[in-house]
Amino acid sequence: MVESIARVRHIRVTPQKARRVVALIKGKQAQEALAILKFAAQSASEPIYKLVASAMANAQVKADRDGEYLDEQDLYVVNAYVDEGTTLKRFRPRAQGRAFQIKKRTSHITVVLSTPEVATAAEGESKKKASK
Repeated sequence: MVESIARVRHIRVTPQKARRVVALIKGKQAQEALAILKFAAQSASEPIYKLVASAMANAQVKADRDGEYLDEQDLYVVNAYVDEGTTLKRFRPRAQGRAFQIKKRTSHITVVLSTPEVATAAEGESKKKASK
């Protein structure tokens, strides 16, 4: 019954490209997600790989702190999402003395890992709140 969250902010990957990679790992087992990300051709897969590995380490530390046993095979990617970060605005020279704006987009990526017991308990609580 361990849940861990890992976030990376202001990563220099466009949100649209990062969302394509995050969609590959949603709902997968954490070890399987790492294997998928390791061989994914997209450039966003490397920082997301590190993020999933960090979330797994966070879960292990949290379990050790609480005195619980945690097998890494039990961790699943319950939720993973990408939010848009700040946009760096740069200018490039163009023909006839003009300047065009270049937008360098950044992303905030969040990965939530959990064991199956926590996922079912959270669903039960949300159903109770919805019925009230």
